[in-house]
Amino acid sequence: MLIDKELANDMSKTVERQEALSKKTREAIIDIAATETGCHIGGSLSVTDLLIALFEKYMDDSRNQVVLSKGHAAAALYSVLYVLGILEKNPAESYGRSDSLLTGHPNHKIKGIPYSTGSLGHGIPYAAGWALSQKLKGSAGIGVAVCGDGELQEGLCWETFQVVQSKQIDNFLCVVDCNGGQNDGFVHHISPIEDVRGRFESFGFQAIEINGHDFREIREALLAFEASSKPFAIIANTVKGKGVPDIEGNPKAHYAKIPHRLKNKWKRSMV
Repeated sequence: MLIDKELANDMSKTVERQEALSKKTREAIIDIAATETGCHIGGSLSVTDLLIALFEKYMDDSRNQVVLSKGHAAAALYSVLYVLGILEKNPAESYGRSDSLLTGHPNHKIKGIPYSTGSLGHGIPYAAGWALSQKLKGSAGIGVAVCGDGELQEGLCWETFQVVQSKQIDNFLCVVDCNGGQNDGFVHHISPIEDVRGRFESFGFQAIEINGHDFREIREALLAFEASSKPFAIIANTVKGKGVPDIEGNPKAHYAKIPHRLKNKWKRSMV
């Protein structure tokens, strides 16, 4: 019982620390949204917690790669790298400038970013290919793709999952940021993707569904992946614009350039 209590205390401390990192990340994303270029703020805020958990767990091992396939959420990726100490300066200082490496989609020239992504669907085969290369070498390395639910409308995603199934790439993890929105509105209004979990299972994956903003659920899902003998999918239900009440759940927040007067207001309002 004492061991169980100690584990519970350690988990609580880990969750508190990750929640603090997420808050700092979201503040940095808001800073970017207040620059001259603005950013894809809605999907960046929705994927923040997932990126924090994944980078903390896997990126200390060079055999692992975490690929942000939904590359339009680069503001989240740069902000995570910043709060984790990989980027030295607040990305808002140079994001989107012509003389900056911090481009509007992930730039592989930046430490911690293995591939430039942004053409939707392309990051998934990058991660799957990396996982296969590790498997062929007898390495314990893994490949993780982080994509969006709207991105799953791309045929390349399912072509890749077919290959993953046929090659039994069981060190491949696909994390779906299911925020329900895409560029032009709600996914269910444009091209609905019903029963995402069932679709993955039909491709030979083990799949689970979680709250993508609950670090305890994310941790349990990652442990399930590590114990699985199949390719794995985590369907993470998230909220577009998470943390900023003014834009939560609003597909119009896909991309935004906000006035400076809103920056501090949104930071104060974060939940």
